[in-house]
Order: sequence, then C-alpha cells, then structure tokens
Amino acid sequence: MMNLEQNIAVAKGDANPDAVLSGNVLSVYNGEVFQTDIAIKNGYIVGLGNYQSKNTYKTDGIIIPGLIDAHMHIESSFLKPIEFARAVIPYGTTSVIADPHEIANVAGIEGIKYLIQASKKLPLDFYFMAPSCVPANKELETYGATIDEKDIKEMLEWREILGLGELMDFEGVLNQNPEVLKKLEITRNHKIDGHCPGLTGNRLNAYLTSGADTDHECITKEEVLEKVRKGMKIILREGSASRDLTRLIETVNEKNYCNFMLGTDDLDPTDIEKRGHIDHRIKLCIENNISPEIAIQMATLNTAKHYGLNVGAISPGRKADLVVVKDLKEMDVKSVFKNGELIWKKQFKKRLKPPKTVKTKNYVKIPDITIEDLKTPKKKGKIRIIDIFPDKIATKTLEMEVETKNIPDPERDIAKVAVIDRHGKGKHIGIGYVRGFGIKKGALASTVAHDSHNCITIGTNEKDMITAINKIKEIGGGLVIALNGETETLPLPIAGLMSNLKYQKVIDKLNLVRKKSKQLGIEIEHPFMKMSFLSLPVIPELRVTTHGLVDVNENQIVDLWID
Repeated sequence: MMNLEQNIAVAKGDANPDAVLSGNVLSVYNGEVFQTDIAIKNGYIVGLGNYQSKNTYKTDGIIIPGLIDAHMHIESSFLKPIEFARAVIPYGTTSVIADPHEIANVAGIEGIKYLIQASKKLPLDFYFMAPSCVPANKELETYGATIDEKDIKEMLEWREILGLGELMDFEGVLNQNPEVLKKLEITRNHKIDGHCPGLTGNRLNAYLTSGADTDHECITKEEVLEKVRKGMKIILREGSASRDLTRLIETVNEKNYCNFMLGTDDLDPTDIEKRGHIDHRIKLCIENNISPEIAIQMATLNTAKHYGLNVGAISPGRKADLVVVKDLKEMDVKSVFKNGELIWKKQFKKRLKPPKTVKTKNYVKIPDITIEDLKTPKKKGKIRIIDIFPDKIATKTLEMEVETKNIPDPERDIAKVAVIDRHGKGKHIGIGYVRGFGIKKGALASTVAHDSHNCITIGTNEKDMITAINKIKEIGGGLVIALNGETETLPLPIAGLMSNLKYQKVIDKLNLVRKKSKQLGIEIEHPFMKMSFLSLPVIPELRVTTHGLVDVNENQIVDLWID
C-alpha cells in the first residue's frame, strides 16, 4: 500500500528503499536505454538514480516495464485466473485488460463476480471491462443471461471495472437502438472498447460518436489507417484463431505508433506454452521491421495511458512491475518483479495462493437429442455452406448444388454443424454445413461457442455427433472428440467454459483431444477454437445459431436452401 510520505522520503535519499534494482533500463518515453538504480518503496518506483538497499538486485540484462495484454478473455484460455497467471507471468505479463463477456453470456453478473473474486490477490493484475452485449443478439439465438444498463451501472461502481467492454452491436449504435443508447449514456465518462470490423466512411463516423475508441477487429490495412486517422486506438490482435498482427503491422510507423496496442483476444493455453504471451507479439513486431523500443511501448505505455493505469513505464510514482530481459530483440525473460517483489526467476519464488474458493453451479442443461433431431430433409438443390479460412474468424457464404443424402461429404470437405441450446430454454437446434475443417470421420462438440456458448458440434455423421453431445452432458461441459462410440475429453465444469485443473494438466488433456482430432483428419491447429466462432452472429458473413443459419450482413435468419 502506498505511503506517500515514506515514498517521498526515499525518493529524496532521506530514507532507504525496500529494494533496489540496478542495471540497464529502457525508457518507453523516448526509447533510451540507460544505466541506473531503480529505488522501490511500498511496491512503487520512487526514484531513478543512485540508491542503496540491503535488497539490491544487479542485472546484466535490460529492465523493461511489465507487459500488458490490452484485450483478452480469460475464459478462452480454459484456465481459471490463478492458472492463467501461472501460465503468462514467466513471459513477462503483469497486467491484462479482461472482457468477461464469455462467462457473462452464460452466468450473467454472477459469472463476472466469480472471475473478479477468483483473480484477487494474485501477482497478475486483472482489470475488467463491463460487458456491453450480453446477449450478442437476442433475436437470433437462445442465450443464458442478460446484462442490462442497470447491471452496467452497478458494475461501474466496482473498482475492478474500467469501463464498457467491446461494443459489438455497432448496428445497434447506427440504428440508434434505445437499449444500446442507454448503456452508452451510463458510460459516457468511462472508457468504451469498440468492435466494428469493416466499418468505414460515414458509418464509422456515426459509430465513433458513441465514444467507442478502440478496435481489435480490423480487416484491412486501409481500414486501420482510416480508424487511426479518425482517433481510434488499434489493438493489434494475435490470437489462436485470428492472427492479424503480421497482416496489419505495416500500418504502424514513427508518426502513429502511439495509437497502437498489443492484445491476444482469444488464446489457447497450448499457444502460450509453445509461443509465449505478449512477449511473442513484441517479437512478431520486431520481425516485421518495428523497432524493439516501439514494440515494447505498444505493449506497455500505450495501453497504460489509454486505460489510465499506473503501470507501463519505469518512472517515479508508478507501480514497480518490472521485467528483466536478456536482449530487447530476443525478449528472453530472465526475471519478473510485481509490485517491486521478485516473483519469478526460472521458477516462481512463492507459491501462488488461490483466492477463497468461489463455487459455480451447473450451467449445462442440454435436452435429450436423437439422431432424427440432427437429420436434414432429403432434398436436391442449392444450399448455403459456411466457408472458413485459416487464421481468420470471418467466414464466407459458399453456394453449392447438393443432394442432402450425399452430405456430409468428407471428399469435398463438407461437414454437418449443429448448435443446440444448453441453457434450459428447450429443444432449439440450428443445423447447417461447413467447409474447411478437413474432418474425414467422427465428430467434435463443445460448450464453448461464442458468444452465447450453446453446445456446438461438427461431424461426418449424426451418430458420432450424438455421442459427443451426450458426453458433453455427462462431464458438465467441455470439449469432446467422438469416434465409433469412443471419446476423448477436456472437461470444463466452470460454466462450461473453464477447467478446474492445473495449467499443465489442462495442456496435457487439450493435447490428447487435439491428437484425437488429427485422427479424424482435422489439420487445423486449433479446431475447437475455430468451431467456437461459427456460432457468433456479429462477425460476417454466415453463421449458425440455435435458430438456424444467420446472414450477419443482413442481421437475419436465412434458410439452408436457396430458392
């Protein structure tokens, strides 16, 4: 806890610091690397200069600020907060801006309270945004919960909440939807995160009047430059399913880099283990001709400034969140300090203590489903097929002449997809077809299906799809692979979204599920995450929900059959 009188005394040299970190320091204000002592008192940086302490750490690397993830969803990692902290701290991440709308769509405000409680007193700061679009679209799908303007007003009183989460309903803004406008009135004096893929011109102007001033969903470079020109901050996203950073990084230059931040959005834990966290995004920037100093600023100071956080730089008065790296280009993390305390150096220096356990109830209420429920009427004609692409969550509508008795068709890479209500609202089932998964046999199913997180399944036959759905019910939510009556699972009992297992155990189980998916012929690196976005009715172009196929551009349900 800050004691201003003590901090000032130490800064002047009239008292000794609690600790001193000595070495080469990167200033993210001007890109300079210089030799100095960092004086730390009560968890804060109080001075840069010549200081002495009994607890002095001398480094032979370069000291940089703790890294910040500008936009992410804890739930997408399948990890509860303590395990997420265990995963990312070794890569230098000390703060994250989390949008809890995944669990909010399942459990409402109680789900958000769970995440906040479960993230307390961890050596990783979790800052939260109040979800703006729960449900994402109440007309086009069944859903588990609603967050209205009263809930948002309540959440804005909580110290953990920074503002309004990603405003996905940009059509609601443009059409002056009264419910959307009420939420915006309440959050007028707070940060509002944007979400407006492909929006340009006067429609973008209208959206910006809402106060939303960030975006992590840009599709083209021209779109990025227009949004920056008009005052938006761009979060360069590099997630597991959508890898946009390298595609858009050349829009960053020496005149506009202060308007860019780095985020992960939805990140699989095996990606964290394999590639790292925000440190990996910095390395990608450097590999694409961004200087290390600018890349690190985008991952620290820019985000801290935008959200008003007292971190993100090594300067007197800021929290002592510090990372020692061997080299700025390589970003090899040697040690991590949180609030001035060494918390990681090759291993955690203290056992991570979980906050008081918060129990959650069962949120998986899938009705009994039969093979007949998943059948498509026998017919010949032209249908709409969801066409997916590598490293993108946007889809296209593929029109194809078929006979339903001949599909699914592994030879043409056409699989059946079904979305089933899992919130106890009744037997609501949407059915369609998808191309691009490469599945040759069997089925996969999950209760992670953005954003309402109904049960979604893809398969080459209804029998395996039913087996997968029934296994989902048995384990209380999670990921399932089914083939010839046998299954491999990753149980996600926390709201059907998160595991209660340790980080490494989650990875082990996820790798087993993924290995099994390859036996089905699937070569996509993250098939479950890819599948999870097929039901998101706010990202163009064609999706499937419990109500059926959704033409996102027209914001309406469309028939499987054309004409």
